[in-house]
Amino acid sequence: MTDTPIPAQKAPYQAAVKAGRTYYWCACGRSAKQPFCDGSHSGTDIVPLAWKAQADGEVWFCGCKATAERPLCDGSHASL
Repeated sequence: MTDTPIPAQKAPYQAAVKAGRTYYWCACGRSAKQPFCDGSHSGTDIVPLAWKAQADGEVWFCGCKATAERPLCDGSHASL
């Protein structure tokens, strides 16, 4: 298994989040529960990224795994 993240999709994932809750963003691209981790990174050096919501609302998590604003989308998928 490679240690290079793979794009899960070339678009962000919209998700409703709750203030104070920690979410574990899939950094490897292999999770079946995108954009969140399901442990599919096992066997790689890639680990999920813990992200704590500051407020209730909708956010856009990166799906291409190329964002510089991990774990949120910064539009990097547009250049893939």
